[in-house]
Amino acid sequence: MDGITNANVLIVGLGGVGSHAAHMLARSGVKYLRLVDFDMVTLSSLNRHAVATLSDVGHSKANVLCRHLRQICPDANMLMLDPIVRMYTGNDDEDGDMLVPPSSSSGGKGGKWDVVIDAIDDVPTKASLIAHFARSNVRVLSCMGAGGKADPTRVHISDLRSASRDPLAAAVRQRLRLLGKMEARGAGVRITNGSGISNGGWLGCIDDDARLSVVYSSEKVVAGLAGITEEQREGGMRNFGAVDGMRVRVLPVLGTMPAIMGQALAALALCELGGKPFTPVGAERVGRNVRHRLYQHLKVRERRLEDRLRPTTTSSSSDPAIDDGNRTTENGTYVGPIMIDPDDVEYLMVELWKNQCALSGERLGTALELYRWDMSKPATPNNLVLMSAKSAKKFEEDYERLGDGRYGIDDAVRRRVEARLKMCVLGAEDVY
Repeated sequence: MDGITNANVLIVGLGGVGSHAAHMLARSGVKYLRLVDFDMVTLSSLNRHAVATLSDVGHSKANVLCRHLRQICPDANMLMLDPIVRMYTGNDDEDGDMLVPPSSSSGGKGGKWDVVIDAIDDVPTKASLIAHFARSNVRVLSCMGAGGKADPTRVHISDLRSASRDPLAAAVRQRLRLLGKMEARGAGVRITNGSGISNGGWLGCIDDDARLSVVYSSEKVVAGLAGITEEQREGGMRNFGAVDGMRVRVLPVLGTMPAIMGQALAALALCELGGKPFTPVGAERVGRNVRHRLYQHLKVRERRLEDRLRPTTTSSSSDPAIDDGNRTTENGTYVGPIMIDPDDVEYLMVELWKNQCALSGERLGTALELYRWDMSKPATPNNLVLMSAKSAKKFEEDYERLGDGRYGIDDAVRRRVEARLKMCVLGAEDVY
């Protein structure tokens, strides 16, 4: 619990999504919450806001949320609330110290944000917020579009590039790429693969769910813009808008969807803060034929390796009369049976490697294969890496040339792969 009760969390956007995330973080014991939103509670927001009531209409969302959360935890030393009733603009001069972590003197533990939750629904400012924290390697959890959707079984957590059938996610990706390319051009840096991974740029957060995770719905939007009713006209349209002078939002929102997404953000944040992160299941599923193909390819490749190295292999058993099938060669390469089954292939592809090459980031649709990462160890789930054909070819060439395919891999990529392997929940003992 120490990781939760000592956490500094920033939430930008306190509507249907952000208010539910803040609500659960406060109830769960997070110590310091900075709550940012310029907006006021409106009549139209009452169907999805976590705590607002009719009497709160016309008051700032940040202050309303703080007032209700304080009723949950009256002790200001246990729950420190820092409401900011200003619009985040993405302009450092205008935003001032809005995004600056709290100092020890202000009550927070000082130094850094543990998690930033983005619940903004405006593309330019949403992209600016993500870019700001991606540059400084601060963990960001972001929510994509909830409007016009209804199916809770289509809600997923993934990296930004994997967010499919979500117009907001597509627009944010495009905006981030534009920002990244503009910065790279100004710095004279060439982004070689369009994502920033190859040159270590912050734009790599699009593909890296360890830096940026998004909650989104893969459901196709089920409704268009709603019309304005006569009752709304008679009651005064300003009561249904964000603030005076701004466009009235008329995209239908089923109140349960932003609530579910906000709860998902809170769950992800709490598990990470508590040191018990989970691995979200991706939206893309792997067919039985694909699983079978990868499994058979791995078996054939390992069998060929054994045939080639058999003259130099020795049994791992100390008794020469016992052949347990597990052997190592003179150069330290393990030779023996693979220790996974076809069901493990889906776990490795979908949950551990997110249907993309661990080295290059290429996604499902490219010919992907499973390869042993450490050739001195058996083919267990926590020693198998998903690679594209191109990456696998280089990995094999480096193994033959250098004695270890890992030696030819960039240090940052290698660390990322090994960190992901440590997250694998399956080992040989789970298979046999």
